[in-house]
Amino acid sequence: QVQLVESGGGLVQPGGSLRLSCAASGDILSIAAMGWYRQAPGKQRELVARITSGGSTNYVDSVKGRFTISRDNAKNWVYLQMNSLKPEDTAVYYCNAQVSRYMDNYYATYWGQGTQVTVSS
Repeated sequence: QVQLVESGGGLVQPGGSLRLSCAASGDILSIAAMGWYRQAPGKQRELVARITSGGSTNYVDSVKGRFTISRDNAKNWVYLQMNSLKPEDTAVYYCNAQVSRYMDNYYATYWGQGTQVTVSS
């Protein structure tokens, strides 16, 4: 089994910062891409940021210049540094990873349980 556990969400004022963390654990052979998604009430889940095992990144346009994704390949962690937060960033943020387990010859997608980020004064 593979588990993804997020932490770091909370309530922050507009213009503030938060850092989300996600730890992948379990029967992991390797992890390809890792990413952060978010889902606001009444909206579809959207990709916020993604990072490959080689460190290549991509971001949704609305967070470019404000959010930074990074990862620790040795520890199987992924982070999302969120600066200059806006009320429209309010959502549940989910960690995502493409994981190959021992004895598998394919990558499967795993999700964390989500962490709430609320940006409000």
